[in-house]
Amino acid sequence: MEFDLQPTLRGNLVEIRPLRLSDFDALFAAASDPLIWEQHPEPDRYTRPVFQKFFDGAIASRGAFSVIELNSGRIIGSSRYYGHDPAERASRGYDPEERTILIGYTFLERAFWGRSFNRELKALMLDHAFKLVDRVYFEVGEKNIRSQKALLNIGAHFVRRTRLPLPNGTLSPFVVFSIERDTPEHGRA
Repeated sequence: MEFDLQPTLRGNLVEIRPLRLSDFDALFAAASDPLIWEQHPEPDRYTRPVFQKFFDGAIASRGAFSVIELNSGRIIGSSRYYGHDPAERASRGYDPEERTILIGYTFLERAFWGRSFNRELKALMLDHAFKLVDRVYFEVGEKNIRSQKALLNIGAHFVRRTRLPLPNGTLSPFVVFSIERDTPEHGRA
């Protein structure tokens, strides 16, 4: 059975659906706060040229989502599945034979931080992923303490440190976390 990289998933707070080209303006509005990116390896992602590269990569991945807040119907962020191809996983330092996928490139508007939105988003994505994989990995910028704490709060555990390429080609330090199918803490949706 092939993994559906872009299902539409709905919780109590958010719906995630495949990212569309027509989502650019709404998603850029959600991403245009510099404080969202202050701990990120690409801290200028709030600027239009840098965000355009991020968005183009998301569309090309065919695994990216728009995160929609259900009360307002507004796009408040994005996330994506990636690393589903064994060769891609191997190039990032993972065992290509493992039944795994990565979740990342996630951001939400600051107004939705600390209010269960990220937990629900991750729970929806994890529940879907665990239909076909045994482990999910997360790659987080080394200085992004906020995201690292959020992953620990859903039951992920530290795996290793690594250096990964940014869209501009430079290598940046990252930490890798994982969560296994049997982990009860991930707050199933």
